[in-house]
Amino acid sequence: MSPAIAAKEGGRQRRAGSHHHCLDVRSEAPPALALCGDGLPGGEAEALLPAEAGSRGSRGCRAELGSILLLLVLYVLQGIPLGLAGSVPLILQSKSASYTDQAFFSFVFWPFSLKLLWAPLVDAVYLRGFGRRKSWLVPTQYVLGLFMIYMSTQVDVLLGDGEGRGPDVVALTVTFFLFEFLAATQDIAVDGWALTMLSRENVGYASTCNSVGQTAGYFLGNVLFLALESASFCNKYLRFQPQPQGIVTLSDFLFFWGAVFLITTTLVALLKKENKELTPTKEETKGITDTYRLLFSIIKMPAVLTFCLLILTAKVGFSAADAVTGLKLVEEGVPKEHLALLAVPMVPLQIILPLIISKYTAGPQPLNTFYKAMPFRLLLGLEFAFLVWWTPKVKHEGGFPVYYYVVVLLSYALHQITLYSMYVAIMAFNAKVSDPLIGGTYMTLLNTVSNLGGNWPSTVALWLVDPLTVKECAGAREQTCGTTVAAELCAKAGGSCVTTLDGYYVESVICVILGFGWWFLLGPKFKKLQDEGQTSWKCKRTN
Repeated sequence: MSPAIAAKEGGRQRRAGSHHHCLDVRSEAPPALALCGDGLPGGEAEALLPAEAGSRGSRGCRAELGSILLLLVLYVLQGIPLGLAGSVPLILQSKSASYTDQAFFSFVFWPFSLKLLWAPLVDAVYLRGFGRRKSWLVPTQYVLGLFMIYMSTQVDVLLGDGEGRGPDVVALTVTFFLFEFLAATQDIAVDGWALTMLSRENVGYASTCNSVGQTAGYFLGNVLFLALESASFCNKYLRFQPQPQGIVTLSDFLFFWGAVFLITTTLVALLKKENKELTPTKEETKGITDTYRLLFSIIKMPAVLTFCLLILTAKVGFSAADAVTGLKLVEEGVPKEHLALLAVPMVPLQIILPLIISKYTAGPQPLNTFYKAMPFRLLLGLEFAFLVWWTPKVKHEGGFPVYYYVVVLLSYALHQITLYSMYVAIMAFNAKVSDPLIGGTYMTLLNTVSNLGGNWPSTVALWLVDPLTVKECAGAREQTCGTTVAAELCAKAGGSCVTTLDGYYVESVICVILGFGWWFLLGPKFKKLQDEGQTSWKCKRTN
């Protein structure tokens, strides 16, 4: 599906856990914590500090409206580079980039799934006089803003001029990987700051700001940008006189948001103070080693190791449908801005679905919902393949008929139902089994592995499309089309490369077969994990 809709379990939208995923890296934690002992993780301990300090007293949300709005703005800014990264694959596809290139660019979406690797460092190292969270937030956002402004002068060249010069996929990947890395680092700092910026009775608004802000930012950077960047969309809906370009370009968009980043960061640095009474007073760098030891000790437990191995392979069956279908639709002529705009009617559904599904996952066996939804999502993979095959058959000079978009929208809606059923089930299971003594660290680790289970199959699925595709040179039989060089020789000989077997369809069938194989053979074992006793999930204490 399109990046705006389908990538819910990867790096961007569905980040691990709740709003507090700061890890415990504080040296004042009991020594046993490093080996799964007692004590609260950093985020949870900080969440309790306002009440214990008693310095702020009971406050309503109106009294902290400024802090809530600041969090909302910071999360909106975080969503901008995420949305822009999600729009680039559609732009590349419209420029006839190969699926191997798309696979390489997909590494851009990995940092949010890997941020657990450097989160302890962000939590522990800071300038005490400047503030624990501002020490990372301010320089990270300054770098993001300056980098955006600089890239606004280079990105048009990187995207190619359309006159024989194609996109520089390697440079684009490095650029947006850095954007995502910085956004993930900003996310760690903002999530941690939210716990101390708000009083205990209002800290629940942090998760609301996270969800609403990041979704809004992603919408601005993806859906709105693709619409305003499209000449056909702007000429049809926003202009009286047609123009050859859209209202904005990627260069314009990067420059504008780079300036917004710089202005916002300067205001935060000068005007917003951290709560000094909540800053830990002891040296914390020792806690970094303790945290990594804690993570290693968790993953060594047999039940956790089994869960990680199974969840890392559970989503292979969906990889072709989730990663390739949207790009194939663009390849078949569906305007990328129309595909992105289909995310808009999905928003109410995405809000309602978790509320409904949570009623079925709140019990002792949430993985039953995951298991039941899996075959329906696998079958939707075949339906998506049929949708791609059907697309060129209904295309006409004016584009696509309304009923085509209705079918696509219904397909997306069904996909969302199955996706959210599995996603909410996994989140519920992770919350259920996480050791409450180290809940923040434990759950973040499980969610990180779950996200990686969606990232790597998507990258592999994109990479395999080209090798599985069979083409022949029509008009010059002595030539072949197996490589780029061979395709050029075919064109020089007066022929043209014609696809006789699209690798996407081959891959879709293989993925569904592998998915049902996992469901039959490993699915029951995955469900059995919820029958394990609590002791199987609790870390052994060492005093």
